[in-house]
Amino acid sequence: MPATADEILIAALARQLEGAGHVAVGALSPFPGAAALLAQALSGGRMRVTLLGSTRHNAFTDGARELFDCAAQGRIDAFFLSGGEIDGEANINLVGTGDYPRGDRRFPGSFGSAYLYFMIPRVILFRERHDREALVPHVSFISAPGTSPPEVWRRGGPVALITGRAVFAFDRARRRFRLESLHPGQSLDGLRAATGFAFDHPPAPPETPAPDAAMLALIRGTVGERIAETYPRFAARLRAAATRRSPFDPTTDRP
Repeated sequence: MPATADEILIAALARQLEGAGHVAVGALSPFPGAAALLAQALSGGRMRVTLLGSTRHNAFTDGARELFDCAAQGRIDAFFLSGGEIDGEANINLVGTGDYPRGDRRFPGSFGSAYLYFMIPRVILFRERHDREALVPHVSFISAPGTSPPEVWRRGGPVALITGRAVFAFDRARRRFRLESLHPGQSLDGLRAATGFAFDHPPAPPETPAPDAAMLALIRGTVGERIAETYPRFAARLRAAATRRSPFDPTTDRP
């Protein structure tokens, strides 16, 4: 059975974690959680994975405060962030749109996103939805900045953006994304039309690699079983999708 859209996304996220010693995943993050568990399995168990909201994959006993302490001490290598809006300079908006504080839409809130964006060396931005409402020229509110002035000390920041359509790398010096690959069924013209910011790209962008047989076996076995403890509906979605092959449509293939 060929890889599904979900499995391609999980594999693409997991590749960003290669070589990390400790990966932490925040709440409401089934795709990053599955990717972290896949990377852990591929490492032979050497990688430590902390999933907030899990009892099996979370050694913290004091909630998010321990996560923040670990980040400050340099004991987390990679983390995932998202936003209601993400712009071309990797700024994220988790507050809302419209004139603050009386906006027209409210997002979940910043929580510790700005702090973790500064503290954790490798931050992968993830947004399954990819359209001009989510990926904008400039966010309405910067709840966590993608880059900082040279005089501002900063250990961490974005290295990539992965969406339901493509994989981008982020150049911190140029404050700009570069397209690395297009997911199956996507075109460069279609991606431009769906993206609110300009980005660099090769003349003929490659296709995002599908997971190989070993990765697929792990996703459909160990990873699916382990992520079910925290995200049972997502695990059921993975099982159901693996039994059928449907066209890749990031606008509808969401929980």
